[in-house]
Amino acid sequence: MSDAAQFPLAAQLRSPEGAPLGDVFAFVSGLYFRGKLAYARRFSCPPDPTDRFVASGVLVITPNAGLRAADVAVTRESIQAFAGEPIDLTNARYRRPLEQGARTLCASLGPDCDVVLLGSIASGKYVEVLLPIFGDRLLFPPAFVGRGDMSRGGLMLRCAASGEELEYTPVGGAVRQGSHPPKLDPATRVRFSGS
Repeated sequence: MSDAAQFPLAAQLRSPEGAPLGDVFAFVSGLYFRGKLAYARRFSCPPDPTDRFVASGVLVITPNAGLRAADVAVTRESIQAFAGEPIDLTNARYRRPLEQGARTLCASLGPDCDVVLLGSIASGKYVEVLLPIFGDRLLFPPAFVGRGDMSRGGLMLRCAASGEELEYTPVGGAVRQGSHPPKLDPATRVRFSGS
């Protein structure tokens, strides 16, 4: 966000037009969000490609603006506002927009459409908000259980590169915490080149 930063994404973020939310979060969050973004872009199947809200099928949970399309433009001011809000269930400025966005999304889904959560399922910060709205339609990859952020990011990058989609199971009633699975094979590491 510094005026001294001259690389393309920084310049784009500071411009009046802004930069894609997903790309900014991937830069800020590192491997974990890069993995989520690459995976979601590879495997999402949007229910209505003409609907601007879900056109790409990739939505991002924000700290104070609910669900936003990964390709929506954000500015430096937007990111500063995000940084000022904790992602905490007791924070109404986080929870209310997320609930509203989730209800809007749920109402637009057809009967055969599910929602895959690629965020943390071990804590309640997403699950406790989304599960009451989506119920059994809220899925997650059980391969996430026991993995830390970086391991999940690496797993998703590998899957996006190989074209092998993970299996999903409903969040409700699932085991969401467990022992660490074996480490990912370093030989399958992929380099992320950006969007």
